[in-house]
Amino acid sequence: MQGKKYIESAKLIDINKTYSPSDAIDLVLKTAKAKFDETIELHARLGVDGRQADQQVRGTVVLPAGTGKKLKVLVIAKGDNAEIATQNGADYVGAEEIIAKIVGQGWLDFDVCITTPDMMGVVGRAAKILGPKGLMPNPKSGTVTTDIVKALNDVKSGKVEYRLDKNNIIHCPIGKASFGAEKLMQNYQSLVDALAKAKPASSKGTYFRSISISSTMGPGVKVQNTTSVN
Repeated sequence: MQGKKYIESAKLIDINKTYSPSDAIDLVLKTAKAKFDETIELHARLGVDGRQADQQVRGTVVLPAGTGKKLKVLVIAKGDNAEIATQNGADYVGAEEIIAKIVGQGWLDFDVCITTPDMMGVVGRAAKILGPKGLMPNPKSGTVTTDIVKALNDVKSGKVEYRLDKNNIIHCPIGKASFGAEKLMQNYQSLVDALAKAKPASSKGTYFRSISISSTMGPGVKVQNTTSVN
């Protein structure tokens, strides 16, 4: 059963129409009527088969206007790298003792986990816990790296990860309703450009099958594909 606000918002949208990105963002902002600052999210159905290894679409992009969310970052490192992480804004820094806490106590009070390649053997002990939560460090997402400073700066300044779900759809936030149309448009364009560049060489036919954006509590708005990638 949909609420009164949702039904009122849905009346503003023509479900048979695809809107320009700017018009779609304006509509989504009009439908973001919750009492909290709603997240605005992009949903892109791609013309790929994620079951095929050469058609995976996964990566990261730094949103120019940020995400509007303050992320807690855990860095698994030792020695100089641990000191660098502490000095550059990591919320938690540790090694075996932190992994033992995750495994033994189920501690997961962080949003992103970054580690250095030499610590992956240690981090692997918690893979069964971190993996299902989307917290396992991965080189493709830039969270397994020798450049701790860059990784921290990227996360703190608005880096988001995108990846296909089992239905070949990308779901990714592009900011908060409070950002306003201009900043949301900047983030939207950066994400769509990143997805276009990530098109697998083996992908045939229409790549962007559909794009829509929505607020946390609002209805989806179909968006025209304005990239040169079909």
